[in-house]
Amino acid sequence: MGMLLAGAGMAWLFTLAAGAQQRAPVVVQPGAPGKPSTPLPASTRAILPPLAQADVDFMQGMIMHHQQAVEMTALIESHTENKDVRAIGAKISRSQADEIRFMQRWLATRGQSTTMPGAMPGMPDMDMNGKPMAPMPGMLTPQQMRELREARGAEFDRLFLTGMIQHHGGALVMVNTLFNQAGAGQDAELFNFATDVDNGQRAEIRIMQHMLEEAR
Repeated sequence: MGMLLAGAGMAWLFTLAAGAQQRAPVVVQPGAPGKPSTPLPASTRAILPPLAQADVDFMQGMIMHHQQAVEMTALIESHTENKDVRAIGAKISRSQADEIRFMQRWLATRGQSTTMPGAMPGMPDMDMNGKPMAPMPGMLTPQQMRELREARGAEFDRLFLTGMIQHHGGALVMVNTLFNQAGAGQDAELFNFATDVDNGQRAEIRIMQHMLEEAR
């Protein structure tokens, strides 16, 4: 008798477990302020918002823009011992590398290329003819990058800080251009990302400007 009861109990537990696995999560649509949420059918599926070409252009261009910033910060370890420059450089490198991966995923999810149209594979700053692509706002010229690579110590610090301020300023221009285009920046992920870029890089510009003032 005990075995029969135990068996029945186990069967009841399995039935509950199976029922829990079969129940789909409830999807609700938040109501207006003061209004209740509305349950949606179990078949409801999330869909991506309409894609604006300006959004794609922004993400592709910002990937290229970030890549140069990461290239600049990679020089710090061998070019200066300044702890403050090393600290701000590490922060910029880490955040922009993470943002590059986010932008690449965002584009890939939407079936878009992660490089600018016409860019040479593996060399996003060159076109298919081997010529430099039109630079994004604020990007350092080949001459500026050459001077940065050749500098050491205090001169490197000065060139890095002034160059990165210029570079960050260009990113702010790109965000402003995006939001000034009709229909652009409506995607929630992109809106939050672009807003974070604007806020974060404005703050870093202020830090670097203060560092330059202290070095004078």
